[in-house]
Amino acid sequence: MKIGNNGDAADLQKILPDSSGIALSGAGPTITNIRVDIIGDGYDIDPNKGLVEPLAIVRVETDAGITGYAESFRVPPGVARAVMEGRDSFFGKALIGKQVLHPELTWQQLYDSLMHLNRRGWAVMCLGAIDIALWDIYGKVINQPVFKLLGGAQRSYYQTPESESEIEVVPYCTIVSPEWDNDRMVEVQVEQCIRLKDLKYRAMKLEPLMSTPARIIELATKARKAIGPEVMLAVDIGYRFSDVPSALRVCQALEELDIYFLETPFPVDFYEPYEKLAGQTSIPIAMGEHAVTRAECINMVRYGGVSVVQPYMNTVGGITEAKRVVDVVKDAGGLVIPGNWSTQILGAASIHLAAYSPVTPYIEHVPAEAYESPLRKRLESTGFSVREGVFKLPETPGIGVQLTEDIIEEFKLEE
Repeated sequence: MKIGNNGDAADLQKILPDSSGIALSGAGPTITNIRVDIIGDGYDIDPNKGLVEPLAIVRVETDAGITGYAESFRVPPGVARAVMEGRDSFFGKALIGKQVLHPELTWQQLYDSLMHLNRRGWAVMCLGAIDIALWDIYGKVINQPVFKLLGGAQRSYYQTPESESEIEVVPYCTIVSPEWDNDRMVEVQVEQCIRLKDLKYRAMKLEPLMSTPARIIELATKARKAIGPEVMLAVDIGYRFSDVPSALRVCQALEELDIYFLETPFPVDFYEPYEKLAGQTSIPIAMGEHAVTRAECINMVRYGGVSVVQPYMNTVGGITEAKRVVDVVKDAGGLVIPGNWSTQILGAASIHLAAYSPVTPYIEHVPAEAYESPLRKRLESTGFSVREGVFKLPETPGIGVQLTEDIIEEFKLEE
């Protein structure tokens, strides 16, 4: 069936069967509603203090009383509602009233329906949120954590950094500061490194954004000295450079500091600068925080020389597509280290991917202990907590986050 250019979501509904392919005993539950609520620490907040900006929370409800949870990071609230909320929304027309199928089947049907519309951008980012919520439902119905439904933990304990005899998921902490390119930036980020090491975190990422090469090198040098050689240290310079020689000079200075990866040295529109830099430095080059679908991710590896791919779980297209990213990047010899400058709702999906993946030694994490966000602290109490610098493999059915109504009401932002 060919979907018309008018983008009528009613056409989507026609291609989804009432039931098929669900690996359950008996009939699966039916989707009765999709709710989108906007929560956050406020509107006029400083994200450099770790505060949560307005964030769309997605709940897919079923007639079995089972709800799937997800978030839609970096999708404007109005867009999230138009695409997902209620029976009249774009995806709501396709899904409400339908049986829960295997999430991969539903993902493929919805993605294929976008052939003549938009197979990137906000449409797929919203599809990613729906997909995570459907995996949550699917796991709860089958009574299994999602990573087991992806194929189980397909790595050995020795592929977990600093682990002994247990497979674990290791977060790296992203460190930001309220100021850039000055002594205060260096002071704040080094202090955070020391504090997080004292809390038993094993990995950290500096963010000397909007800074001179000298400041970037100074911060990395002082941080490495402060935390010692045993802690993983990465550096994100936030699309800082426009030319390869300048980036290369910074890399050459950082190479002696055992930097695990250098993130986004250039804007991501063109791969050629990445390829040139990757061929001249021993530091692995990373990108992918805004990548949509596995096609963009694998092209970074093939044409940009990127060896660390960083998909956000909802942005890339959900758990379904993130698993495919792992599979194709693994075959190409790269690493997949999911990004997450959001909450532990998104982080829970990253944990399941890392539990499955043999090429995911770390996931990004924003530690509530290090920042001022009341919402982060509340959300960490609903799901996974870091213990001795690691997340244990999930045991709870679904993705493992139970977002209660009182949390949503407490942090709900009025429009």
